[in-house]
Amino acid sequence: MTKARSDKPTVIKKYANRRLYDTGRSSYVTLDDLCIMVKEGRDFVVYDAKSGDDLTRSVLTQIIVEQEGKEGQNLLPINFLRQLIGFYGGNAQTVVPDYLEQALESFTQNQEKFREMFKVPSSLEDLNRQNMAMFENAMRTVWAPFTQGMSGKKPAGKDEAEE
Repeated sequence: MTKARSDKPTVIKKYANRRLYDTGRSSYVTLDDLCIMVKEGRDFVVYDAKSGDDLTRSVLTQIIVEQEGKEGQNLLPINFLRQLIGFYGGNAQTVVPDYLEQALESFTQNQEKFREMFKVPSSLEDLNRQNMAMFENAMRTVWAPFTQGMSGKKPAGKDEAEE
């Protein structure tokens, strides 16, 4: 699946037996293959092999349904799905697609920032060490007057005559 990106989307034909044929590679593909293509940023369109109808939306929806069915792959919360279904047939149906597309575009633009924030375990470890060192230093400073006599050492600047 390492095909160079081109300006034109790859054409996938869907046959009556539900098989998907990648015309660019001249081979059959699965929904998992198409999912990988999406993740790689490769564009494709799916046409019914007999009628020529555009099936891209339904195939992409099918990929989402399969991904949602996998354990631990849930991206769409149940309440979101219910709200989304509620928008079908209503006045908001014309606005929701654009809004969702813009929201996802914004999220995608910020995704790298999110990755950077959460993938820096060494920085978090360093921060934790710094915090612990500051805490230990503060505790030594706070408890110093009470622990000086316990160490067996005399406080600095005092001689035995003063005691």
